[in-house]
Order: sequence, then C-alpha cells, then structure tokens
Amino acid sequence: MSLSTSQPKKTLTFPEHAARDSDISVLPRIFEECINIAILQRTLPAEIAMSANAQCHTSRAWQYSWLGAPSDAFKADLRRQLPEPSAGDALVDDVATIADAIAYLFDTDTVGIRLRLLTAAMCPRFHCDNLPVRLVTTYIGPGSEWLPEHAINRAGLGAPTPDRPDIINDPAAIQRMQSGDIALIKGSGWVGCEEHGLVHRSPSLAEGQKRLLLTIDPA
Repeated sequence: MSLSTSQPKKTLTFPEHAARDSDISVLPRIFEECINIAILQRTLPAEIAMSANAQCHTSRAWQYSWLGAPSDAFKADLRRQLPEPSAGDALVDDVATIADAIAYLFDTDTVGIRLRLLTAAMCPRFHCDNLPVRLVTTYIGPGSEWLPEHAINRAGLGAPTPDRPDIINDPAAIQRMQSGDIALIKGSGWVGCEEHGLVHRSPSLAEGQKRLLLTIDPA
C-alpha cells in the first residue's frame, strides 16, 4: 500500500511534540508518548485534485459518513453518493487507501469515515477533541490550524465565558496544515495524553470558498 507524497514543504520549525515527513513512516510516530501530531506531507496528484475539485461544484450542503470496514462496499457506497459520481474514482480510491492504512495501523476492522464539503469553519474555536485519535486531511481549501504547546493557555479551553482567559499565548505560532497533508492528531481520550491533546481549529473561509475535509476515526 502506498500514498503519493512530495518533498516536505517549507514551514515553521515544528516543536518537539510534532512529527512531519514526506514518508508514510511518519504516521506511526503518533504512538510515541511525546508526539501529539504526526503529519504526512504530500502534494495531491493531479487526478486526485481534479476528482476532489469536481465534488465542490455544487451549491448544496453535502456530507458522507461510513462506519465499518473500508471495503469495496464502502467504495461503491461513497461513489454513489458523491455530488459528481462520474468524476469520483480517483478521490474514492484515495480515501479508501488512507482508510485501509489507518485500519492497519490501529489494528482494527472498523473505522469511522466522514467526508464533508464545508462553506464555513466547522469548529472555528481552538479546542482539543475528546477522543483518542483522529486522522484529518483537506482535499480542497485551507488546512486545519493547530498550536504548539508553548503557545497554549489550556485554562482557556472549553466553552467561552467572560472569565475564561484567551487560549492563544502567541498568535504568531499558529501552524497550518497544507491541502493534501495527512495528519494523525491525539485527543484527550488517548491514555497518557489527557492533558496534552493537540489544540486545533478549523480555518476560516472567505466568502464563496469551499473546503473538502476528510476525517477518519479508528474504532
């Protein structure tokens, strides 16, 4: 099994709790105690980018979810429900390849797959997921934003209240995944990471901009 990758993009220096590489071997680093985000950097091949872009040529809200094995039945079901099924093969194959890799990595037959076409930020406030781990990748549009540990005031997490402090200690430290990048992020449900799950948020979208987002949760 392989995923198309490219050389690492130039970004800010990552902190010690983050791992990044253009080789898929970076993803298992999420099992390291000190790592709460592992990013596989890749540039989408043209056929996948075109297939994904074709799904964005719709004015209706759209999302797809699947809980089970990333099987041929899953691929057929996703293809049927895409906004533009006739252009969906490359995207469906890529989603299935990623899902297969995650099922293998976490030794499970069941994954929760969700593909969404967004026209506004889904979770615009910085937060930490209350789950063990999640895969996130953006096919079209800006990628997820996240904070290095030194830039976080965790007392500010949770529902906003008048007495709650700002979450961000250093706005200049905000990191952003690139379109095509695949990340595994730990949440507070990961044993041993209850107080150190990755703090992240959805990017803001300009008027008329769309984002095609894939998330996968190993079950």
